[in-house]
Amino acid sequence: MCAADESGRHHASLNSSEHATMSSVEDRAARLRARRAARARALRRRRILALAAFVAALGLAALLGIVVSRRTAVRATPPSVTVALGPAVARNSRTEAQLAAVERLAAYGLPLFCGGRSKRMVALTFDDGPGPYTRLAIAKLRKHHLRATFFLVGKQIRAFPGLAGLEKRVGVAGDHTMTHPFLPALSHAEMVQEIAGAKALIEHVVAQPVVLFRPPYEGLTPAIEREVKALGMLVVLWNVDSGDSLGANYARIERNVLAGLHPGSIILMHENRGQTIRALLTVFAALARDRLRAVTVPELLAEDPPSLVQLRAGGRGCGVWLQAGNGA
Repeated sequence: MCAADESGRHHASLNSSEHATMSSVEDRAARLRARRAARARALRRRRILALAAFVAALGLAALLGIVVSRRTAVRATPPSVTVALGPAVARNSRTEAQLAAVERLAAYGLPLFCGGRSKRMVALTFDDGPGPYTRLAIAKLRKHHLRATFFLVGKQIRAFPGLAGLEKRVGVAGDHTMTHPFLPALSHAEMVQEIAGAKALIEHVVAQPVVLFRPPYEGLTPAIEREVKALGMLVVLWNVDSGDSLGANYARIERNVLAGLHPGSIILMHENRGQTIRALLTVFAALARDRLRAVTVPELLAEDPPSLVQLRAGGRGCGVWLQAGNGA
């Protein structure tokens, strides 16, 4: 009996110990699960808070951006409207009047030699550019607040890139063909390409409409005149030849030009001649002395156009007609 009782007590003790051990393991597992669940909840809370902070930051940045852009717009808009738009509208209005004046005369299909002679205005014109002296010509014109008309050659625009665009600061551009040929010697297709090709190139470079055409060597035929008119351009010749294309030195150029400085005169010069550039200061001084204003051809025609009678008379309708060569 004693042995049996002792054995029973021993088994009971073992069972109690095993239960205690199992309970301890389960408790530790439960606590571990609880800690993991707590960490998971904390991590979710942190993520939610971080996301909320990020969204709030984005909203604040967007709000600040709107406020800053509105403030910038309020500060920037008045000067741009006042300074840029006002003068632009005025310039466009003057340009439209000048284009309309050219269009009216171009409709007659007759070459222009001079203006109307009733106002103290002359048109200085420069052929064959751009070239090595173009920057000097522009600088002199700008310094003296004078304007001019530049009859440009397509191949020269490509040879001196960037210069044609600068010339519009002091005047307007006209078409002087692509390669400066004697147009009557070309086939019809070649003639059209020379004129239309140059017009398109010049308009692309200067970003202005080209409505004036000057034929190299004064080479005109009825077919050429029809083509020029079809392209919406006016043939512009001159009544005063400086003689620079014939090799005149600066003193001779000065004498030729000064002799023709009369109201309405259109004066032929070449911007790629060093002697011409040297003569300009004397010409400018004479303009100031005689109270004559140098303007572009469209400006001359808008303010002082020739009459139809004068236009039909050609160079002889200009009062003064000084020819030194054939406009080469």
